[in-house]
Amino acid sequence: MSYELFRILHFLAIFILAGAILIQNMAIKPEISGEDAKNLARVDGILGLSAVAVLFIGLVLWLWVGKPAEFYSTNPVFHVKLGLFLVVFLLSLYPTIFFFKNRKSEEEVIQVPKAIVTLLRLEIILLVPIPILATLMARGIGLG
Repeated sequence: MSYELFRILHFLAIFILAGAILIQNMAIKPEISGEDAKNLARVDGILGLSAVAVLFIGLVLWLWVGKPAEFYSTNPVFHVKLGLFLVVFLLSLYPTIFFFKNRKSEEEVIQVPKAIVTLLRLEIILLVPIPILATLMARGIGLG
């Protein structure tokens, strides 16, 4: 029972994370208003909380409930999936700092660096293969 519960929670956190990244990609423009910056900071906060939940629940699934830890630990597909998750996390740092710094801006128009837009696009592109890798991994592909 706990395995199924943690899997459901893991999926919910993943969907929230993906939704937050999608919202950021849809809302970002070369110029945003102070209100947009505040809203993007909120979405980024949700993204951060969901990423922590994905990671924590994923660790629970990996180390304590469900399949033995060796099922995941010895699978290179799992390592690629974790690596992509880490890259998406690292790519999100600069946009997070930008949104956090500008969330209380009094400026009417805030110029968004091109790097922010590029990083957000890369995040969503790199997010796509993660569930594919998860599906392959769950079926034991990569184990031998």
